[in-house]
Amino acid sequence: AEQKEFVEMIRFSGDNLLAVINDILDFSKIEAGKMEIEEQPFNLRTCVESALDLLAPQASGKHLDLAYLPDENTPLYVSGDSARLSQVLVNLVGNAVKFTQDGEVVIHTRLLEKSTAARTGLLEFTVRDTGIGIAPENMDRLFQSFSQVDSSTTRRFGGTGLGLAICNRLVEIMGGKIRVESEGIPGKGSRFIF
Repeated sequence: AEQKEFVEMIRFSGDNLLAVINDILDFSKIEAGKMEIEEQPFNLRTCVESALDLLAPQASGKHLDLAYLPDENTPLYVSGDSARLSQVLVNLVGNAVKFTQDGEVVIHTRLLEKSTAARTGLLEFTVRDTGIGIAPENMDRLFQSFSQVDSSTTRRFGGTGLGLAICNRLVEIMGGKIRVESEGIPGKGSRFIF
């Protein structure tokens, strides 16, 4: 039992180190202007559900519900960079799971605009949780590089403070904008919308 605990600690530490390295590499690539975005058709539902599948073990360990709720007007197939979209979703849902003790994490999608002639549209994604929420005075720090809401957050939950900065830049590179809504009340959670 003791050896199993040590192996789990090693695996957990290795996963955390890999996440830090990947964040730094992605951040460096974005800062250098070397991040390339693909434009390929893909199944949106498969992309979103794959992102949720990656985080299902952590959510299950905390007895949280994970769900994808697309509006009826959300297209099944879209064109873009499914890998980068998945990266943004995994990061946002991962944070939501990390900061939620009870309840759920849900991804909503809806089509805001559609141009039939140009075959383009504007999709809105919302990652909603029932977690600890974010106080209004701390929201301006969220998307800054190497920044977290406060030092107690870093001590309690870990992380590099790069995840949301990377999400922000990836969403911008893909032609979108990201914002957060939260009352800062535990249980009311947060909504990250892009």
